[in-house]
Parts: sequence; C-alpha cells; structure tokens
Amino acid sequence: MVEEYVVRLDWDEEAEVWIATSDEIKGLVLESDNVDTLVQRTLKAVPELLEINGQEQSRGLHFQYDRHEAVVL
Repeated sequence: MVEEYVVRLDWDEEAEVWIATSDEIKGLVLESDNVDTLVQRTLKAVPELLEINGQEQSRGLHFQYDRHEAVVL
C-alpha cells in the first residue's frame, strides 16, 4: 500500500469557497468555488510544495471532504 498525504477540503460558507489544506504539506492553502477545480489546482501545486519543503514526492494524495445539502421538499 502506498503512503498518502491527506488533503482536507472544507467549505467556507461565509466566503462561499472550498479551501484545501494539509497538516502534512506545509504551505498548502488553496481555494476555489468549485471542488473539482480545487482538486485539479491542488494536484498541480503539491509537487512544487513538496520539493520546496524537501518532502517525499513518491506518496499519493488522499482527499477528504464532507458534503452536506439541505433540501426543501
């Protein structure tokens, strides 16, 4: 099993954007109004951050987020 860096995607209701952060990848803070776009931006940014931080680059990424919707019927 390949070790993974955990990336957390959280919805900021006030700003109406998704925010990507990681306790394991120093400096990772990205935002987007679309979760799919945020994942793509994160995939592009992480290799550079890992290189800058001198961190292992052969690990995978594990994205975690919860989606909640209120629906009125």
